[in-house]
Amino acid sequence: MADLFAGNVSNKESHLISGMIRRRTTATSQVAVSQPHELPEDLLRLAAKRLRIIALLFGFGFLVANFLPPVFDPRSRVEVFGSFAGWGPGAISITMALIVVGLASSARVPPRALMNVGLVFGVAGSFGIAMASYWGIYAGLEYEPAHLDPFGPGYVAPWIIAFTIVVPNEPRKSLLAALASASSVPITMALTMKYGGTTIAWSPAEFFIDLILPYLLAIMMAYVGAHVVYKLGTDVTRAREMGSYRLVERLGSGGMGEVWLAKHRMLARPAAIKLVRPEVLGEADGDSLRVALTRFEREAQTTASMRSPHTIELYDFGISDDGTFYYVMELLDGFDLETLVRKFGPVPPERAIHLLRQACDSLGEAHQEGLIHRDIKPANMYVCRYGRRVDFIKVLDFGLVKSRREPSGDDIKLTAANVVGGTPAYMAPEQVAGDLPIDGRTDIYAIGCVGYWLLTGQAVFEGPTALNIMVQHLSAEPVPPSQRTELEVPASLEQAVLSCLEKDPDRRPQSADTLSELLAACETRQPWTPERAQHWWDMHRPRAAVTS
Repeated sequence: MADLFAGNVSNKESHLISGMIRRRTTATSQVAVSQPHELPEDLLRLAAKRLRIIALLFGFGFLVANFLPPVFDPRSRVEVFGSFAGWGPGAISITMALIVVGLASSARVPPRALMNVGLVFGVAGSFGIAMASYWGIYAGLEYEPAHLDPFGPGYVAPWIIAFTIVVPNEPRKSLLAALASASSVPITMALTMKYGGTTIAWSPAEFFIDLILPYLLAIMMAYVGAHVVYKLGTDVTRAREMGSYRLVERLGSGGMGEVWLAKHRMLARPAAIKLVRPEVLGEADGDSLRVALTRFEREAQTTASMRSPHTIELYDFGISDDGTFYYVMELLDGFDLETLVRKFGPVPPERAIHLLRQACDSLGEAHQEGLIHRDIKPANMYVCRYGRRVDFIKVLDFGLVKSRREPSGDDIKLTAANVVGGTPAYMAPEQVAGDLPIDGRTDIYAIGCVGYWLLTGQAVFEGPTALNIMVQHLSAEPVPPSQRTELEVPASLEQAVLSCLEKDPDRRPQSADTLSELLAACETRQPWTPERAQHWWDMHRPRAAVTS
């Protein structure tokens, strides 16, 4: 699940925000997502792991308590294996625990359904403990008042309390399960008095005080614990509301924040939400906050208005109640180009051309609108399944986007104070030196770096520090890609990539459209056809392996 969306959460967003941008949504259908009064999915998965652990401990405890003593004590061996009452409760309890462990370990059982399985296990476990502890306890004994003195809360009571806390559920369900669990002791004792071979019997008052009252106290404690734990979980759900979306599962994290799988509360559409933690944005005065809010709103709206199919679609944006800055974007199924190359190696030249030309379509529209991405890199370019199409590129993370239109003093001040303009391995010389204007040709340079990565699996320049790499971008000449890969790189493609890496912006392709045409003219041994692309995806990312 973590590679479904590759919005690079470690990028340096430049916006400092305060307040709340209202969400305007028209919802027409209901989708099954966590409601505010329910536990979120990730907490349920953690609870499922705890259920597996507690089931293992339960089974191990019965194994040690019931079947280990007979190994060393012949008398105990006769008592345990001489009748079903001796070995049956332990064997059934261990079997039941192993079944729960298997269910809790299976990805096919939804965590929410597993919590209901846990309730049944909690009740059944109580009966197993009660039967193992009390069945036939007074067999063959004559009644003496001292026989009733030791009675009080047995092992069932702590089991009830611990289980409702470790395996959370709705308080109402937990209360019903606790009542059923607590009934195990009086039921077991009633049966053993009638069928267990004893003449000992309680009066109604003794039966209530010794066998019911202690477990009523345990039920009260269990209910309070269940209510507290469940409320904490539902508070987490409420805290994760971002506008009309609710966070479901964290997909990744980095220096600037986190990326979460999210669902709209009404529309049946999953999304990816990128959160930028407020503490990493620093502090500013009221004027800077106002400028940041205005700029953020303007740039988010501009990004949302872009219509290239190769630009990530922005659904929503805003500020949460705690000041967290968030984007809501379409959820993608695939790999970012950094992961693609690291996992599968450099791509064939014809595939590199196919991917880069799609990125040029996104950047061409952005540049036409006066927007410069400034952080083009493999981690911000995502290749995915998109409907019926595969090998479809999406350009992500316009968080450092800069407008070339109508710059204001406030914009300049904000940029100077808060922006680190790009990623060192993919920064154009003018970004490093700051001596020339930033324009579309800056993104062209970064596209050349991405092409170099796709063909070689290596960055254009490498060094021990970010400063060392940036200095190389200023003055060092890149080694031709063909000299750093075993794959055959056509001379025309190599020349196209190297032209993007010219130090002087005037010597690079002057637009994304020009670069796309240059790439289209490159000759390769064979084309990258839809059939080849589909075969690659069927081999490396079959649909059956995709989870949501």
